[in-house]
Amino acid sequence: MEQFVQQLINGLSLGAIYALIALGYTMVYGILRLINFAHGDVYMVGAFVGYYVVRWLSPSVGSGLGGLLVALAASMVACGVLGFAIERAAYRPLRKAPRLNSLITAIGVSLLLENLAQIVFGADPKAFPALIERSTFTIGIATISNIQVIVLATAVTLTVALEFIVHRTRMGTAMRALSFSHDAAGLMGININRVISFTFVLGSALAAAAGILVGLYNQKIDPLMGIMPGLKAFVAAVLGGIGNIPGAILGGLIMGVAETLTVGYLSSTYRDAITFVILVAVLLFRPTGLLGKTQRTTF
Repeated sequence: MEQFVQQLINGLSLGAIYALIALGYTMVYGILRLINFAHGDVYMVGAFVGYYVVRWLSPSVGSGLGGLLVALAASMVACGVLGFAIERAAYRPLRKAPRLNSLITAIGVSLLLENLAQIVFGADPKAFPALIERSTFTIGIATISNIQVIVLATAVTLTVALEFIVHRTRMGTAMRALSFSHDAAGLMGININRVISFTFVLGSALAAAAGILVGLYNQKIDPLMGIMPGLKAFVAAVLGGIGNIPGAILGGLIMGVAETLTVGYLSSTYRDAITFVILVAVLLFRPTGLLGKTQRTTF
């Protein structure tokens, strides 16, 4: 029982990171019906921005929560700008093109970011600065680290902020209107380009936060670190019901728990394989995802 509870806590911490990445996938798909396969690489860029910001500003910002907040803010702003640039340069010109064109472009942007990162940052892995000194404490039969608490608290805070933006602001109302119909939203005076750009900025900022949390959690980053977590976050979005924000959160948590239980009770060899098992199972038995709704398609 104690081992199960421990694996569950580890899984929730990992799942919270997957959920932050999955939110970007699900928001973009909900508005554009586009799978932004470059999203995992935006998460990687966020980790490297935080890495260099901490290194350059360490004498002034120090370590601890202050340094973490500075790294988070800088990374989220930088990746928000990157998300805006990707949408403006790569996706907007193809908005009325066949879906396959946008899909191929997304893969191309992903490969571009990965290779540019290897040129700019170097191909070797880097040790993320230890901003927070690790410590553990026991609650009942479970042992939890302060890093896990920070990861979970940050993920919950950002998720609550996202929910507030989506459901309590005019921009959020415009996003929800656009997810139903671009034409109707345009007729109501909504600036479609602005809303779509904002969605990319918001999703990219959340991915950047996930990159910082992973650096803090694993203390290692590299230019190809976005490939597998990006894929797992995509599966999490599909599992929860792509286009559904609560579904992305639920899917991310399930993915994290499934991965840690697989490692704990089977073998670490299967930690990535479980992703594809879940994807196949969802497509076979629940194509709309756990919280998704069936949509009628007209031809």
